[in-house]
Amino acid sequence: MRINTYANSRTAFASLAGKAFPVYEIPLKAGMSVGMLLISVELFIMLCILLFIPGDYAGPCFIGFAIGESLGAAALRIAGGIFTKIADIGADLMKIVFNIKEDDARNPGVIADCTGDNAGDSVGPSADGFETYGVTGVALISFILLAVKDPTVQVMLLVWIFMMRVLMIVASGASYLINAAVARARYANAPRMNFEAPLTSLVWITSLVSVVLTYIASYALIGGLGDGSLWWKLSTVITCGTLAGAIIPEFVKIFTSTDSAHVREVVTSAREGGASLDILSGLVAGNFSAYWLGIVVVLLMGIAYAVSTAGLGSLMIAPAVFAFGLVAFGFLGMGPVTIAVDSYGPVTDNAQSVFELSVIEQIPGAAQAIRQQYGFDVNFEQAKHLLEENDGAGNTFKATAKPVLIGTAVVGATTMIFSIVVLLTHGLTQNLDRLSLLHPPFLLGLITGGAVIYWFTGASMQAVTTGAYRAVEFIKGNIKLEGATKASVTDSKRVVEICTQYAQKGMFNIFLTVFFSTLAFAFLEPYFFVGYLMSIALFGLYQAIFMANAGGAWDNAKKIVEVDLKEKGTALHAATVVGDTVGDPFKDTSSVAMNPIIKFTTLFGLLAVEFAVSLTEKSGAGFSRTLSALFFAVSLVFVWRSFYAMRIRSQAPATTAAGAVAAVARGK
Repeated sequence: MRINTYANSRTAFASLAGKAFPVYEIPLKAGMSVGMLLISVELFIMLCILLFIPGDYAGPCFIGFAIGESLGAAALRIAGGIFTKIADIGADLMKIVFNIKEDDARNPGVIADCTGDNAGDSVGPSADGFETYGVTGVALISFILLAVKDPTVQVMLLVWIFMMRVLMIVASGASYLINAAVARARYANAPRMNFEAPLTSLVWITSLVSVVLTYIASYALIGGLGDGSLWWKLSTVITCGTLAGAIIPEFVKIFTSTDSAHVREVVTSAREGGASLDILSGLVAGNFSAYWLGIVVVLLMGIAYAVSTAGLGSLMIAPAVFAFGLVAFGFLGMGPVTIAVDSYGPVTDNAQSVFELSVIEQIPGAAQAIRQQYGFDVNFEQAKHLLEENDGAGNTFKATAKPVLIGTAVVGATTMIFSIVVLLTHGLTQNLDRLSLLHPPFLLGLITGGAVIYWFTGASMQAVTTGAYRAVEFIKGNIKLEGATKASVTDSKRVVEICTQYAQKGMFNIFLTVFFSTLAFAFLEPYFFVGYLMSIALFGLYQAIFMANAGGAWDNAKKIVEVDLKEKGTALHAATVVGDTVGDPFKDTSSVAMNPIIKFTTLFGLLAVEFAVSLTEKSGAGFSRTLSALFFAVSLVFVWRSFYAMRIRSQAPATTAAGAVAAVARGK
């Protein structure tokens, strides 16, 4: 947050010179600083556990570390996502209600919006990337210790995994420096540039450098493993994940970029059909994106599976599961760059807000003072255009990182679920028939997981809806447009308070429901729980991709109207603003928070189901099922609270059915 806060104001100031390159360079440098710091700290902590904790305690330490990460990331993703979208919707709707400009300093919601961009769109994704990187590593370590019987092979694979992580950090840093030199040579003095181009090249350079280093390091470290050919086979599996980290963003851009046909279709639909067709067209983009990205993931995992059948079975049980874990490992092989391009968006967004909040255009003599002190002429219109255009690129690359993180969570969860399966089947030797649709509890678990994903989507959006209602209600009643240049500090603080209040309420209800549901289903029947975990991973994958990309399409459709078409204040602009406010909780609340929820449930479930099985052996199935019923009853309390306790309360509620209908008709 500190890094991005400085980067916001520096980017806003850099835009005054009218050159595009500094407006691109500063947000990316801030993002790389965050990414390199987080991933390096993560790797250092995991190496300390591996090297300095006694072997008997290292496994539980890794699991505890991963659960702690998931707890923190879930809290930041859920609460931050609710906070930022309450503020965003509250600020954006004022553009339609009062026909004021973006980030108007007189709007009390703008400060909360900036705070939310830091808390929800910057801190949340960074915590998510930090947690995903760690959980994926823990999943692979757990697999190696459970599925590989030869201690020598275990050690070789663990050393190989950690060395690959070190080299991928080096690859990310080197690729950033190479890309920065190329971008500077091309754009240093350019008044305009395609902001997406150097970000795209950074992702691809990092991916290709990582692939080359993967093969070199694998040959050096495990060249003699097995029959002597496993080094390139394992490298190929990781490469599937590394390439996915570059290929998936390209597919995401097809549905969310300002240059994409899908986003322009949203604008075309809105021109004649208003907000209704804008929203429908965005839903189309989200649904198509889920199909194509699903096919990409299946193809890459299919390649990994095919390679795993060529000799890995001699070293371990279930080599395909190890291959899927390595794909997830490769997904985040360029973790610092993934975090960097994700952090790029909130900085570009807030730079635009800082520019408007400064009211620098209205300050007498500001241009002359800047010329005297800094030696360049100010072009305010060019500065605003650069910031808005760069914000569109930031929106696109925020969207590209989300499917990478959710894909990693799902593929990594597969490896963790396998650890539970190994535990329950005593090394895949017993009860394998229960992992089948012919075992009714397993099928019921699959159905239950889908139900929980849709509840989670509704609960997180309900918190945003109620909070945004209260924020809009307050802003409309207190905004002062006549005789004021800025909103009062008191009013701005009140909007922040409203956002915080509903973010905390929403997070409390959601997290406790997830916690008690995990306990309830783990104690009910272990194979029911395995089906449940598989279901939330698969339902969550497609729900998250659909919502993230639909929201990205709506967001950049608005950006096209504002920047390319220059039609602010028109009916078309109002329609796309409405679409954007619908997309806000889609892309930045519900979709992104599924990632840590899936991983927390899987990690915590590993401990819960182990305890449940031992308790059943000691006290009988009846006692375990009684506890399950109690935990489920508690979870239902918070499910109930997530809607009925979060509803928008009328100031004068009707006491009869007829009165209720009349109140709705009057807009109350």
